[in-house]
Amino acid sequence: MRIAVVQESRPGETRVALVPDLVAKLTGLGYEVGVEPGAGAQAGFADEEYAEAGAALVDGLLPGADVVVSVNPLAPDRLRQLRSGAATVSFLPVAASHDLVGDLRDLGVTSFAMELVPRISRAQSMDALSSQALVSGYRGAVVAAGLLRRFFPLNMTAAGTVQPAQVVVLGAGVAGLQAIATCKRLGAVVQAYDVRAAAAEEIRSVGAKAIDLQLETLEGTGGYAREMTEDRATQQKQALAPYIAAADALITTAAVPGRRAPLLVTREMVEAMPPGSVVVDLAAETGGNVEGSVPGKVVRIGHAQVWGGDNVPSQMPGPASRLYATNVVNLLTLMTHEGAFAPDLDDEVVAGACVTHQGRILHEPTREAIEGPAPAPDVDVAPAPVRDEHLADGPPVAQPSHDPEEQQ
Repeated sequence: MRIAVVQESRPGETRVALVPDLVAKLTGLGYEVGVEPGAGAQAGFADEEYAEAGAALVDGLLPGADVVVSVNPLAPDRLRQLRSGAATVSFLPVAASHDLVGDLRDLGVTSFAMELVPRISRAQSMDALSSQALVSGYRGAVVAAGLLRRFFPLNMTAAGTVQPAQVVVLGAGVAGLQAIATCKRLGAVVQAYDVRAAAAEEIRSVGAKAIDLQLETLEGTGGYAREMTEDRATQQKQALAPYIAAADALITTAAVPGRRAPLLVTREMVEAMPPGSVVVDLAAETGGNVEGSVPGKVVRIGHAQVWGGDNVPSQMPGPASRLYATNVVNLLTLMTHEGAFAPDLDDEVVAGACVTHQGRILHEPTREAIEGPAPAPDVDVAPAPVRDEHLADGPPVAQPSHDPEEQQ
């Protein structure tokens, strides 16, 4: 079985899907590992390191690959080089990639989307969304500290006291908590807010003060918040406005995979921030939490510099690649049996991440969006039994239930 590690083609992508240190784990499972020359160069991994780890450096390796691993999905022209029955493992934003998913189906390629790995305890080591959010949160805090033209920490000197920076973080998922923790390590005074009730304790656990807006919490499923109504969003903006107006730095991290990021901060709220303030919008790439933020650019709104995140993990490609590669290898290990790639679609982790297989789209929301609702199955309905008037009248005899919930 041959695994191919490809060079990323997306502009600005510097990560790689496999690092040299993990090649031995795959060869130990029975795979041959081929790496395109230069695949890891932008992440700081030389071809020689892959060769020393046991990988082969191969040009044109896609036609002979059984499994292709990448950070981003293959471009259509490269996808068509794969044989029918091959598999791909990558991030695959299905909601925005209907044409690509259709190609994967039509080419008979089995595809797995790393962002669809279920967020359950057993799959934590394969959770690439969390590992890359960790990188983004750290990077966001460092960017805020770099742009802010003042100290983060308190400094007491013979020449006087320099007060610490006041930082507000919106969103307390993996990225938000890492941003909070990094700002605290740099000495800032940090307050944070999240719509989930459980987040308040998590915020306090990393040293920040949890902002209580006295509003309804919005607990959702899979570790995400549920969508708020327009009225609830307006109340939240009004309640957050004084906290943001008093902040030297604002970091926003709220995002939901496959959907537009929620708008949390209006332009007017940013304009109320003090001179020299900084806003870091880690969700700018998916629509932005901050009105007016632009992915990959620093714009000025009022007195504030607003930094829009764009593929933020690629700004720290070495550690981001190591974390992502570990997620990929752990998922491949789960799908390997007796030295062969044999994904068990009865396994909830494997099934949850699988988008296409054997010419079919298995991810149901994507299948419905592309192909429409499945037709209702034809059911032969037996005619109702005719009552025999000669039988004694009486109540029907209760039959034992085969439903476990009814039996309980």
